Amino acid sequence: MSWQSVLACWYLRRQFRPETLKPRIDVEKARVLTAKRVWLPRVPGGWRLRELYSQNDAPLRGEWIERADGAPAAHAGPTVLYCHGGGYYFCSPRTHRSIVFGLATRANAPVFSLDYRLAPEHRFPAALDDTVAAYRQLVAEGIAPESIVIAGDSAGGGLALSALVALRDAGDPMPAGGLLFSPWTDLAATGASIRANDGLDPMFSGSAIALAGKVYLGDTPATHPYASPVYADLHGLPPLFIMAGSTEVLLDDSRRVADNARAAGVDCELEVWNKMPHVWPIFAPFIPEGNRALDRAAAFVRRVTSRAAQPSSAMSIV
Repeated sequence: MSWQSVLACWYLRRQFRPETLKPRIDVEKARVLTAKRVWLPRVPGGWRLRELYSQNDAPLRGEWIERADGAPAAHAGPTVLYCHGGGYYFCSPRTHRSIVFGLATRANAPVFSLDYRLAPEHRFPAALDDTVAAYRQLVAEGIAPESIVIAGDSAGGGLALSALVALRDAGDPMPAGGLLFSPWTDLAATGASIRANDGLDPMFSGSAIALAGKVYLGDTPATHPYASPVYADLHGLPPLFIMAGSTEVLLDDSRRVADNARAAGVDCELEVWNKMPHVWPIFAPFIPEGNRALDRAAAFVRRVTSRAAQPSSAMSIV
């Protein structure tokens, strides 16, 4: 564990975790604090950022990070559809540029970071509907499904997985894969790690997870498979690559999905990284583990979008 990741955990434990110990979710405060603390990285050299935030830009409302040489998004290589985290009620493509930029440059792939609608103004299934619509628009614009990877972190990781399930159920052509960083897949908060890692997780208290779920769910049962894909039938999904930290309260949200996916015959790789905080790739390039995680993620994107993709079903401790 690098000194940089130790420092990141120290910061999270003092600045973020105390907010998750409170008995209610303060949506507006979370949004204000995030807006104040967000760090916007520079656009990488040779790349350009296209911001599409007009309502008229829907269903592709958000941000493209793409090569500056004018190469169109619909090209022969991979394209990533990214769903940001934030509990379904805060954060945005802007807050997650460090992950998106790092993934794009490493995979040499344009990434569209979706600005999906947030709760409580827009509860379930608004975020899912937006993600499915964005994927369908990419395909309609000429991007081959087998060249698309749907990715996301935390709530966005669960959303990416839910979108894969919904697309399969609707009979849509499946994308090449799903890339999930510390995914939140059980809004009912029933995983054993919710309790076992409470106090070890530098970012969240276990009690905050179910509270946050209610903001998005409204009257929807927390076990709805499109809201909590740990309860979904995962057969027929494309390859999945999941990363989670060993001390996360959400660790079992990844472990159980991996187990369920393999039982359903899905090619699924789970990496558990020692003592890494929730969604540590967001700290790239500051922490070396974040850089290495993005390297691994980019390799997955390239692998599953190439014809030479080879199956793997493994769990590793990093």
